Amino acid sequence: MLTRRTALGLIAAAPVAYALTPHAAQAAEPQVFQNPIAINGTDPVAYFTDGKPVAGSADHTVTWNSADWHFASADNAATFKANPEAYAPVFGGYCAFAASKGYLAPTVPEAWTIHEDRLYLNFSLRARELWLQDVPGNIAKGQANWPGILG
Repeated sequence: MLTRRTALGLIAAAPVAYALTPHAAQAAEPQVFQNPIAINGTDPVAYFTDGKPVAGSADHTVTWNSADWHFASADNAATFKANPEAYAPVFGGYCAFAASKGYLAPTVPEAWTIHEDRLYLNFSLRARELWLQDVPGNIAKGQANWPGILG
């Protein structure tokens, strides 16, 4: 018998389960994670130069790959503009661990890794821990799944 407490628990868990479960996209997803600015408005160059996430500013915006990217300084914006592939996160800034599993997930600025001079972002610090258990294997799996998971 389904109790009221069990029913409420199932209802509360449904949005989380849906977000974390692979599912068919209704329309093709953008190639870059945007919320609404690429990678939550975090300066991708700063991961390399400052070794940490740094909030970007609308004062230093570069449009690339159908997304607006914000930067902490004009120098970082110019650096990105000169070679965006070197600084943009792999898998469009979507969660690298999720890509390795065949689906898309958003990311948070704090869950990041630079591996072989490439930036990878993750959904959470826990997803980053799982990602770090086999970085080369997870990259290979993610590349095999990409870009098919965009829908």
